[in-house]
Formats: sequence, C-alpha cells, structure tokens
Amino acid sequence: MEANAVKAILFDLDNTLIETSRAGRSAITKTRELLKATLALDDGTIGSVCDQFQQKLHQETFDPSAGRSIDEVRVGHWEESIQEVVGGASPPALAARCYYLWKTSRLEALGLSAAVRDLLKRLRGGGYKLLLLTNGETRTQREKVEAVGCEEFFDAIVIGGEHAEQKPFVSIFALCFERLQVEARHCVMVGDSLDTDIQGGVNANVRATVWIGDGVRPDGSVAPDYTIATVLELPHVLQLLTENE
Repeated sequence: MEANAVKAILFDLDNTLIETSRAGRSAITKTRELLKATLALDDGTIGSVCDQFQQKLHQETFDPSAGRSIDEVRVGHWEESIQEVVGGASPPALAARCYYLWKTSRLEALGLSAAVRDLLKRLRGGGYKLLLLTNGETRTQREKVEAVGCEEFFDAIVIGGEHAEQKPFVSIFALCFERLQVEARHCVMVGDSLDTDIQGGVNANVRATVWIGDGVRPDGSVAPDYTIATVLELPHVLQLLTENE
C-alpha cells in the first residue's frame, strides 16, 4: 500500500558504506612505524602510545567555539599520548608528524567499493531518494566524503557537526525528511550504530531500521527491525518491506 511505501533511504557513512575502522588500523600501522623509527622504542611501548591516541580519539568531544581546530586537538592527542607513555617532552614536531601521517593514511585507505557504488546506483535508478546522514566534526566528515567521492550518489548530505543536534536526536532526522520532501513513515534508516543510527531511526518513527552488525546486541540496547551483515544485503530487506506494504 502507498501508505507504507519506502520512498527514501538514509545511510550512515562510517562502517556502513565505507570501512573506516579498517582504514584506521592501516593508518595506525604506518604511524607505529614512524614512532618506532623516531623514538627507537620497543613494539610494546609504541603500541601503548597508539592505544592511548585511539582511546583519546574515541572519547573526544570537540567544541569549535573553544578556538582550536580539530587538527590542533588531534595533534594534542598524539603529544599527550607520547608524554604519558614515554615520559618527558617528545621530539619537536613529532606529534604533528604522527597526526598528519595518520590522517592522510586513513583518508587514502577510505573508498566506496565497486559493489557499494553499484548498489547506490541501482537504488537511485529504482526510484529511491538517498541521503547520507553522518555524525561527527564537520571538517573531518567532509574530508571523508570528498576522499571517497560519494556526493553523486545522494540527493542530500547532512553532517551532524553542522547542526545543533546529531543522531539520535529527532531534530536532525526531521531536517533530513525536509531535505528529501518525504515523511518519516516512508524512510528507512541504515547504519552500524545501535545507539545513534538505530535509536535515532526509532525516535524519528521511520518505516524501518536496518542494523549492519553481527546480531549480538548489548543488553538493553534498541532492537532494529532488520539486521544484515553488510549493506550489500539491503535489497533483500527492501524486497521484504515492499511485500509488506
């Protein structure tokens, strides 16, 4: 029935359409090599420095009004990580070298696979409106979008850091529905995060939520309508939704 027809699909970016985690591991490997060559430390110590950086990255809160750019903040993560593990001051500019090597390497490792590109083309060709909805700091996420060259596949791109609230808040989903000129009941939300993508979709009352995961959910987490191992399985879900219209 038209009342339940899926007209639009909202996609998360990181670890949904692109393998950000794998790119991050590749970037860390290259940065480890730089640290080892510069500081002449054992692998365990170098690994601890990198673990500290990744922990700081995971816990990061960025306030653009504080007067520091995201690059400056992340250079600081490396500087603090080196000092905390090694002790004392690090060699001049080492933290900046680590950050820019990590950043550049990660962006170079990102990309839309041929299969994902084909999927997005087929979905648009099938009449679906597509929107990219990603949380994160504006510059960082825009650099990823540019690096993977995905703009052509979407009717709109919404970066959480450019707005007052990010996923899972209803306000950013309402903005997406407005950009696409569709109602929530005609939209599907696809993403790898239960806390932001799936919870946000539920909060916004979308037609269905699709979680990209292994099916093992933490106790108390939100339940997605569908679970798939990879975004490439999405057409099967859309077929099921069509049959239930």
